[in-house]
Amino acid sequence: MVDPAHRRSDGLEVEGAGSPRSCVFCDILAGKEPGFIVHENELAVALLDINPLARGHCLVLPRRHVPWWHDMSAEETAAVFQLAREVAERIMASLKPEFVAMYVRGRRIPHTHVFLVPTNQGEPFDRHFNALEGFQEAAQSLASLGNPEQLDLVWQQLKIL
Repeated sequence: MVDPAHRRSDGLEVEGAGSPRSCVFCDILAGKEPGFIVHENELAVALLDINPLARGHCLVLPRRHVPWWHDMSAEETAAVFQLAREVAERIMASLKPEFVAMYVRGRRIPHTHVFLVPTNQGEPFDRHFNALEGFQEAAQSLASLGNPEQLDLVWQQLKIL
């Protein structure tokens, strides 16, 4: 039987979730592993990422082991995102990046964690998301190349008869 903490709200098992006992974030929260905690509230904790993408990269996680952000309770969601906002404001004031990028994970380490990455133009994290956005925007123009009208136009230009 799968631990209920490793099932999504729709009842599906979380792939590779392991158990809360083997979760590095749960171990940090329990004091079994070291962690650089920068801020906390009753339901959430913010800590420095030990493999930072930028100086000041933090993670915000619920105290309860929850693999997917959409499986947090409404109270946990509010607490996590309020703490994320407070930490992002502190990052902005202290480290002075252009902005703090945010995204949420839970797959590789199956304990929901919000990434807060101080970001400046041209840095690797900024370039990564610019590339993703470029791919997203290019998809429509690439798809249009296969339209019969476009194919006929190119065919007319390239055919040798």
